Amino acid sequence: VLGQEHLAPCTPSGIISIMEEEGIELAGRHVVIINHSVMIGKPLAMMLLKRNATVSVCHHATKNIETFTKKADIIITATGVPRLIKGDMIKKGSVIIDAGISVIDGNVAGDVDFKSVSEKTSAITPVPGGVGPVTVAALMRNTINAAKRIVEN
Repeated sequence: VLGQEHLAPCTPSGIISIMEEEGIELAGRHVVIINHSVMIGKPLAMMLLKRNATVSVCHHATKNIETFTKKADIIITATGVPRLIKGDMIKKGSVIIDAGISVIDGNVAGDVDFKSVSEKTSAITPVPGGVGPVTVAALMRNTINAAKRIVEN
């Protein structure tokens, strides 16, 4: 809330890193986050607001979630509900960051129906292999930053 990101939660930090690395502009963009947890949704909303994005936060009790997703420039989902987001729920050219993970019949699936959604997006993260590895990298960055703070003090 104070805008200090030196030890930000790893998944939100990784998501921000992905968007920055890919040159995805956040200022003035409408971002819909589908997660309101203290580890992902809430800190991610603060990090996006710091970057001047307009943020809507949805969750499992949000009614008619597609009214939000159809207007979003960027959708970030981390619900663990497999294939929750379908192609008819997004606008053409949107960016999709899928941080959800589920196992169905031994196969890993994300929150996004990748096949129907990827045809309409300008960028999309896969599951597995998208947000997960960058989350691990954010953990390593936090570990190094924490160690530096201990040594410096």
